[in-house]
Amino acid sequence: MRCLCLIAALLCSTAMITAQDLPAGTVLPIVLSSALDAKKSKPGQKIEGKTMQEIRLPSGATIKSGSRVSGSIFEVTRPGAGGSRIALKFEHLVNDGRVVPLSVSLRAMAATADVYSAGVPIGTASEHESQGNWRTRQVGGDIVNRGQGVVAEGDAIVGKYAGAVWAKLTPAPEAGCPATDDNDYEQAMWVFSTSACGVYGLGDVKFVHAGRTAPLGQIVLESKGDLKVSGGSGWLLLVNAAPSGAEIKHQRRPVTSKGRMQRTRFVFARSSSQRIIGITCAIQHWK
Repeated sequence: MRCLCLIAALLCSTAMITAQDLPAGTVLPIVLSSALDAKKSKPGQKIEGKTMQEIRLPSGATIKSGSRVSGSIFEVTRPGAGGSRIALKFEHLVNDGRVVPLSVSLRAMAATADVYSAGVPIGTASEHESQGNWRTRQVGGDIVNRGQGVVAEGDAIVGKYAGAVWAKLTPAPEAGCPATDDNDYEQAMWVFSTSACGVYGLGDVKFVHAGRTAPLGQIVLESKGDLKVSGGSGWLLLVNAAPSGAEIKHQRRPVTSKGRMQRTRFVFARSSSQRIIGITCAIQHWK
C-alpha cells in the first residue's frame, strides 16, 4: 500500500500545500476583468481577474504577477425600490499552472478610472521626464515618489517604491478595516494606499459584507440604484484564516495537445485514527 501511494504521488506530479503558504492577511491586489451588473449578472456566473503585482509570501515562495483569480456570483437582487445587490466569492488562484483554493475578504475596491489615475503622474510631467521619476497618487491618497523610492502619507514614510509599491497595511477602523489582520510585513499594494478601505469612485456602491467574518469569503455589494462595476476595477483582497484541519488540494492544469485542459488531483482517504490509508490520483479532461 505504501508503495502504491508513493507511485500515485509521483504520477500526479503535484504536492499538497498548507495554510501557511497563504497565511491570513496576505494581500492579493487584483484587477477584475469581469463586469458586474445587477440587471444582467446571474447566480452561477463566473468571474475572473488577475494579480497585478508579484506577491512575496513569508515562506519565500512567490505568486507571479498576472496569476489568474476566479470565482462566481451566487446571489443577485435586481434593481428595485430597495436598490440592488450582488453577492460573490473568489474561489481559486492559478499560479504556475497550479490551482490553489481561496478564501478571501475585500478590503478596498476602486473604479477603473481610479485605477488608471493611480498610474499617471500628478500634474503635468515633462515629456522628457522618465517614468522612474514620476510622483503618483495611490487610491486612498498616499503619494508615491518613484525617484526617491518612497511612499508617503502626509509627512510620514509608509512604504517603498522599487518598480512597484511595497508597504504594510495600516488599520482604518473608522472605515471598517480593523487592525486584526495578521499582515505586519511589507506587501504588494499595487495602486492602493496603506490605509485604503472601502469603495472608491463607484458612486453609492458599498460592500455590506467583506467576507472577513462568517460567512467567510462571501462578499456582498449593494447600491441604492442599479449596481454596476465595469471590467477593469481594482480589488484589494486579503486571505482569510484557513479553517482548522482543512485539507487543501493542490491541482495542476496543463493544456493538452488537443487544446483541452487536464486536471490532476489528490484524493486522500483517512481511517478513523486519521492515518492516511490510500491515495487516488484522478485525471479529468474537458473541452
